Amino acid sequence: MATSISLSPPLSPFSLLSKHHRIPTPQQSSAITYYPTKHIVIPNNPTINTPFPSSLFQFPSKPRKGFWPISVGRTQTEEEDEILVGEDSAEFELSKQKISSWVYFTGILGVVLYALNVIWIDNSTGFGKSFIDAVSSISDSHEIVMLSLTLIFAIVHSGLASLRDKGEELIGERAFRVLFAGISLPLAVSTIVYFINHRYDGVQLWQLNSIAGIHELVWFSSFISFFFLYPSTFNLLEVAAVDKPKMHLWETGIMRITRHPQMVGQVIWCLAHTLWIGNSVAVAASVGLIGHHLFGAWNGDRRLAIRYGEAFEVVKKRTSVIPFAAILDGRQKLPEDYYKEFIRLPYLSITALTLGAYFLHPLMQAASFRLHW
Repeated sequence: MATSISLSPPLSPFSLLSKHHRIPTPQQSSAITYYPTKHIVIPNNPTINTPFPSSLFQFPSKPRKGFWPISVGRTQTEEEDEILVGEDSAEFELSKQKISSWVYFTGILGVVLYALNVIWIDNSTGFGKSFIDAVSSISDSHEIVMLSLTLIFAIVHSGLASLRDKGEELIGERAFRVLFAGISLPLAVSTIVYFINHRYDGVQLWQLNSIAGIHELVWFSSFISFFFLYPSTFNLLEVAAVDKPKMHLWETGIMRITRHPQMVGQVIWCLAHTLWIGNSVAVAASVGLIGHHLFGAWNGDRRLAIRYGEAFEVVKKRTSVIPFAAILDGRQKLPEDYYKEFIRLPYLSITALTLGAYFLHPLMQAASFRLHW
């Protein structure tokens, strides 16, 4: 289950996001150093007096002088809590979109789907069935094969993600994204198709489908799980390498609830589907997927710490892995208009696509069955 945001400063060195003040995200080589003063010291610029604890941020562009606004009736501590060092999640401004970029995206998507079908999915020309047969030869157990497919995908996906910095240095951001997607996508399709085709082939452990309210619980849980997609997933132009892919440090929206929404969403989805199916294959799939995402949460923090340094540590201190933990213990202060961070086109699109996927389940299952994987 990965829209580019410009953080160049406007009239003041800090752009206003709703009622929050945002500090531009440091570059990879930037560092944040704390000084026992009450200024923000900007290289080659006059010192700007502020009422906040001092920090030194190396900005990507030369900021102009400006005032740091303080709301009447609000304390210094409250204002300090609203300073953002990360990016605004799921932001989409229609005025910033280029028609040509979306034309390129549509063309690339068509080419990718065609190539995926010919090279991997079509049993007469692709390697997908041979790959499934090779993995299936390991064991007659569908549970073992399911875990093996998940493990192969996890090693490749997380391994390439860990090599991203070096890979981008060698071949560039766009080329590495093409390599990453070109290897990960076929493996993901194989794992999903195998699960759909064999989800009822395991040992039945429980049968709760007939209990009143279970269907509604599973449906609602699955629906909610897609709102925990990692915000980079919405950057479709970066996913397709139309725009140069970036490693983002997100801080608003779903990130206020959990710093690893993709992991939380996957856990919710797995628990819901395992509850509904109730057999050993579903358990095996869930164990593999949850294990992969737990590792991904650790690995993601590690990579962000390397890329963003002290800026990531600031975000880490006021967010949590466990949903709502940072909010409950006071480290995360939700703005009064927090709901507006979800009333955005990407989340409206997720709502429509999730509902569509539910009603298209029969077609998805029929397409998988025809592959005989």
